[in-house]
Amino acid sequence: MTEAYQPGKRNLITDVAGLRVGHAGDARVKTGATVLVGDKPFTAGVHVMGGAPGTRETDLLAPDKTVQEVDALVLSGGSAFGLDAASGVADALRVSGRGLAVGPVRVPIVPGAILFDLANGGEKDWPENPYKRLGAEALEAAAPGFALGTEGAGTGAMTAGLKGGIGSASLVLPSGHVVGALVAVNALGSAIMGDGPQFWAAPFEIGEEFGGHGLAPTAPPLAPHIKGRDPGNTTIGIVATDAALTQAQCTRLATAAHDGLARALVPAHTPLDGDLIFAAATGEKPLTDPLADPLLLGHAAAICVARAIARGIYEARAEAGDLTPCWRARFG
Repeated sequence: MTEAYQPGKRNLITDVAGLRVGHAGDARVKTGATVLVGDKPFTAGVHVMGGAPGTRETDLLAPDKTVQEVDALVLSGGSAFGLDAASGVADALRVSGRGLAVGPVRVPIVPGAILFDLANGGEKDWPENPYKRLGAEALEAAAPGFALGTEGAGTGAMTAGLKGGIGSASLVLPSGHVVGALVAVNALGSAIMGDGPQFWAAPFEIGEEFGGHGLAPTAPPLAPHIKGRDPGNTTIGIVATDAALTQAQCTRLATAAHDGLARALVPAHTPLDGDLIFAAATGEKPLTDPLADPLLLGHAAAICVARAIARGIYEARAEAGDLTPCWRARFG
C-alpha cells in the first residue's frame, strides 16, 4: 500500500464523520446487538453472498426502490429472534423524532442482519425475547468510540476453533475520502492460517493492529478447518464512507467489500453461512473522479473488512462458559 492508505484517528468505522456505533450485550445469554447510526439519514446498499442469511428491510435497499436513505443499521446475534433488535432501535428513533415522514407520522428505516449464536453455551431460556431491549440499549450507547472483540453482536460469536467477535478498521484514501468497516465474525471457517497464530488477513495488517505475526512460515493445509455441518454461522458487517454515493454505488461498494471477507476467512460464503455486508455513505465529500473513486473506495472497503475481521478475533476475551478459546488465551 502507498503511504496515503493509513488508518483514521480511531481506526474505527466512526472515522467516517457523522457516524456512531453502540453495543449492548447479555453475558448470561452470550449474545448482543450493535447499531450504526448517523447524525442524519444516510444512503445505504447491501450485498448477500452467504447461503443462510437472516435479514430485515434489505429489499428496500435495492437501487430501484423508492426509499433511498436509512436512519440506522443493526447487526445482532440471536438468529431470527435477533431481528427484533432493529425494532427496539426503530422505536427509540421514532420517540426522538427520527424517521421518514409519512403523513403525520415518522417511520424510522432500520435494516438489520443477524448471526446464529444460539448454541454457544449461553442460557437461552428467556421468558421474553431480549433483542428489542438490546437494540434500544445499543442505540442509547452509540458514540464515536467503541470497544472491539467480545462486544455487541460479537458477544457470543464463534469461528472454527476460536471465539469470534466484532472488529472495525478504517483507511484514509489519497482522495481524502474515508472508508471504514464494522464486522461481527461468527464464521463456519477459520480466521487463522493452519494452526495459527497468523491470520489470513496478515498481508493487509497495518502496524500490529492484530498482533503483527505476519504470514505463516509454511503454507497452510488446503483442506478447510470448519466448525461442523450445521447452518449456525454468519459473518455480517457494514462498510461506510463519507463519499457522496448513490444507492447503486453503495450496492457496488458492499459487493466489493466481500473480497475482504474472503481474504480473512477460509472458507467464506458457504451454503451454511449467511454472509452479508451493508454499505453506508454519508455524502459529505463529492467524488472527484466518477470512475476511479468508486474503484478505490471498493478496494479500501475490502481491505478494511479483512482487517476488521482479524481485529475482532484478536480482541475477543475469555468468559465463563465459553465453548471455544479466544485467540489471546491460545496464543498469548
